[in-house]
Amino acid sequence: MNRTQELLDLADWRRRVGDLYRIEGPDAIDRFRQGRDQLFRDHSQSPLTEEAQASFTGLRYFPADPQYVVNARLEPADLSELEIDTGGEDGVIRYRRAGRLEFTMAGETCGLTVFSLVGYGGGLFLPFRDGTSARETYGGGRYLFDTPKNTDGLSLRLNAGTQNVGLDFNYAYNPSCAYDARWCCPLAPRENWLRVPVRAGEMAYGVPA
Repeated sequence: MNRTQELLDLADWRRRVGDLYRIEGPDAIDRFRQGRDQLFRDHSQSPLTEEAQASFTGLRYFPADPQYVVNARLEPADLSELEIDTGGEDGVIRYRRAGRLEFTMAGETCGLTVFSLVGYGGGLFLPFRDGTSARETYGGGRYLFDTPKNTDGLSLRLNAGTQNVGLDFNYAYNPSCAYDARWCCPLAPRENWLRVPVRAGEMAYGVPA
């Protein structure tokens, strides 16, 4: 595939992913998961290898659970920068701390730093690890949203003029490096390691149920 076609296909992938995050209705999460499985199986920009796509039967998820839909407040941060080394061709990616989300989940007070990409377009990014990491979920942690890649429509609810936001961890998903070693991804820094197990969203890939 030539580079031009690859870039067009990547744009198409991100658009289709964004469409999934805008599904509404009582069966939204089921339709989201079905659509995501289809993209992983059929799209040229799937993070799976061609061999894995040929035998792909679906991603594994925790059952949808309303206790992992929480209200949070984004408190101001010091706007200090953090460099995350992806270990790949993207090298070191610079982020700025955009704020600190404070919320209660499963009866425990939690906090996660939201990052903003330093560079063109900005955007908000939330990686995290939790008590399920390296057991039931990918050891490097998961993402809840990455607004430049359109993975936020259902996982992050915003209202203009307020710092109060809604978070839905049922949409937590694995970084691409969870599916194949050729991918290199920014992972959650220690400040975004939660003690509480988040049994919501995507589970570890390639591990039998």
